Amino acid sequence: MLSNRYTIVIADRRTGVVRRFTIGLRPLLSVVGTVLTLPILIGLGAAWKAKAEVADLYATQAALELENSSFRGATEALTGQITALQAAVSDLGGRAALDPALQSAMDKLPAIVKNRAMGGASSDSTLAALTPALSSPEDTFGLLRDLLQGIESRLRLVRSDVDRRNALAAATPSIWPAHGWLSSRTGGRTDPFTGEADYHPGLDISADRGTPVYATADGTVTQASFSGAYGNLVVIDHQFGLESRYGHLSAFRTQRGQTVKKGDLIGLVGATGRATGPHLHYEVRVNGRILNPLQFLLNSRRSSNAN
Repeated sequence: MLSNRYTIVIADRRTGVVRRFTIGLRPLLSVVGTVLTLPILIGLGAAWKAKAEVADLYATQAALELENSSFRGATEALTGQITALQAAVSDLGGRAALDPALQSAMDKLPAIVKNRAMGGASSDSTLAALTPALSSPEDTFGLLRDLLQGIESRLRLVRSDVDRRNALAAATPSIWPAHGWLSSRTGGRTDPFTGEADYHPGLDISADRGTPVYATADGTVTQASFSGAYGNLVVIDHQFGLESRYGHLSAFRTQRGQTVKKGDLIGLVGATGRATGPHLHYEVRVNGRILNPLQFLLNSRRSSNAN
């Protein structure tokens, strides 16, 4: 049986000093075991730490991949919004282009007509309400989305304004209703039948019988029939209170209820009704009030012997 205690003798040959150390078996085995197991424990600890760090890296990688996928989706959505906005801006640019002469004619329309066509002023505070809180990429993407949505909302308002303006442009009686020469203007004149002072409510455009008569703006025909002194009369409602009249026609080329576009053929010059010869009597009214059609015509250069 092994002894429980051992003596270690250390002798110095030069001096003859002898030192003795007595140790127990169990403490010795503990020291030896500690010396042998400590590197193993350190290695195991390092392995566990490395494994934990690798697991953290995998988790971080998975989170980054998910975040990148989310950012890619957000980026694609933003790209789609930007592309749609570019298309909308290009479309608005084309639709907003307007002949300066026609714009000038529209500017001369009564305020009540322009207010009916354009409506009240609209406001959009979407962009002003946005605050640049960019503490994270998510906030940045969110802000960009809000900005683009605000721009889209504003573009919708602008598109609506452009559509209303274009509708007003189409409804403005701006082209000559017939080719001929101006024989009488709007205003005071001498009545050709009585020789007395008279007020003429429109323009007389003298032309050969059968000369085409055209709608001067988009609208709906509300009358195409004989009407007393007007003779054969076509009346077109252009919306917004605007109305045009074409009198003394020899024949109709339209009918009541028909939708017409600017430049469409609606009749032929004649001398029906109270007329001294073939000519077109042309009027423009707003809410029944007589306007001078000359102020709206794009090209006023016509042969004229009228005062």
